[in-house]
Amino acid sequence: MKLKKGFITQETDGEQIMVAVGSTKFAGLVRSNKTAAFIVDSLKSETTKEAIVDAMAKKYDAPEDVLANDVEGILNKLRSISALDE
Repeated sequence: MKLKKGFITQETDGEQIMVAVGSTKFAGLVRSNKTAAFIVDSLKSETTKEAIVDAMAKKYDAPEDVLANDVEGILNKLRSISALDE
């Protein structure tokens, strides 16, 4: 899976903002905290949920099941705005 080309991100004041551009179904912007930003950045190239969880486990001191739930939650939000190519 990968972030669709119609979405761009920008870091501003420690917060990531994702904006839909072009002909996407979603019109607006999404603000992300650092954890969500890490997930979105991981989706800028082809990846899997498992690979994102593994990368997060190396960066954050948290149980893997908690990380997996966080990743799944963010992926579901991105799916709801049609931001993922799967």
